[in-house]
Amino acid sequence: MGFCRIAHFNNATMRALKFAVSRDMSTPSPLPPSTPRSASGQGRRRPRWLPWILPAAMVLGGLLFLLVWSIEKEKVFYTVPPAANTETQDGGQVKIFEPLPTPQSPSLTQGSPTDSLLPVPPAAQAPRPQQPAIEPPTAHQPAPPPVQPTRQRISASTPPVPIHQPAPRYPRNALRDGIGGVVQLQVDVGPDGVPTSVSLIRSSGSRELDRAASDVLRRWRFQPATENGQPSVGRVTVPIQFTPN
Repeated sequence: MGFCRIAHFNNATMRALKFAVSRDMSTPSPLPPSTPRSASGQGRRRPRWLPWILPAAMVLGGLLFLLVWSIEKEKVFYTVPPAANTETQDGGQVKIFEPLPTPQSPSLTQGSPTDSLLPVPPAAQAPRPQQPAIEPPTAHQPAPPPVQPTRQRISASTPPVPIHQPAPRYPRNALRDGIGGVVQLQVDVGPDGVPTSVSLIRSSGSRELDRAASDVLRRWRFQPATENGQPSVGRVTVPIQFTPN
């Protein structure tokens, strides 16, 4: 009786174990999360230029170092004074540079503050020998020529002189009425002896006589006035008298 129970228990246990094992085998195990793929089915790739970053950075750093080094090299820390050219006996030229200034060494003993404030007396210099003054040679200048007395040129001027004097026309009305008189006229004569203008100075009292005298004087010819022997403009006063018969 007891053996049957044990066998029955063992059979039940075996069936339970088989059911558990079959259940475990039938249940699918969870798969690991799959990596998302691209549409083409391939995985994500790294950029191709990523491996070149480090070499490019090293090259740029080297170029920057060379640039800074060349700039520092070209700096001038001391300017040499211009060289003096001296000619040799052979006719060539030699450049002589002035020596560089020597650095001043610090004094070993430091004086008192009062000594540093006192002015330093100038170094005594030997008196230079005085050179005799050289007088410039005096050139003998010729004496100016004596001033000759200048002769004053006497300006000789002559007035115009009539050389062609046609008679005036007696006005008919004045002659019929017995009117007469003297007409005084002023005539300006050019260098060619031709009257340029005639003006009335004193009237005869008759307008017809004055007009007749002015008309006749414009037809006169004169010897022109002279100034220092040369013909010039002149002026002369001419009276014309009318007398009825």
